[in-house]
Amino acid sequence: MVRKLKYHEQKLLRRLDLVNWEASGGNLAEVRALRRSRVGRREDSVQYKALARAVRPLARRLRDLGPASAAFRARCAAALLEKLHGLGLVNSRQSLAVCESLSASAFCRRRLPCLLVKLRMAQNLRHAVTFVEQGHVRVGPEVVTDPALLVPRAVEDFITWVDASRLRQKVLDYNQERDDFDLAA
Repeated sequence: MVRKLKYHEQKLLRRLDLVNWEASGGNLAEVRALRRSRVGRREDSVQYKALARAVRPLARRLRDLGPASAAFRARCAAALLEKLHGLGLVNSRQSLAVCESLSASAFCRRRLPCLLVKLRMAQNLRHAVTFVEQGHVRVGPEVVTDPALLVPRAVEDFITWVDASRLRQKVLDYNQERDDFDLAA
């Protein structure tokens, strides 16, 4: 039997979740990685790590297949490399060695705020996350408000400002490209 906590003990333990302690804590390296890439939810980071952990053994298994299944190995390796290259997680489609070194940071680099910084639409990740959460950015025809969106290479060229965004108007004013029709509206 556990004794009842006193008032000051309850107050100290109010912010702790003793049932689900793994999700609330984390080690220092993980917290640094979350802050560096501005990942808001720890669940996203856990998912990225799980995906990277799933790809690495798959690449090792394909590498270790015997010479009897060389055609199958080449076909599967090409499909895996094509998929990872299409997602933007690897830079080359040459060998499985790049798949074996895949990490969660590769997934973080393909998030929408990181691509906004890369495309110089935002000065830093903090501003990029704010722009996405406030609804200033669209990918293709759809307005995106989730900064955890992973953008594939094929869609990377379609990242633009929303038409009614004040940021878009400021950029057009600065570049002296704003249309007279937009001024009337």
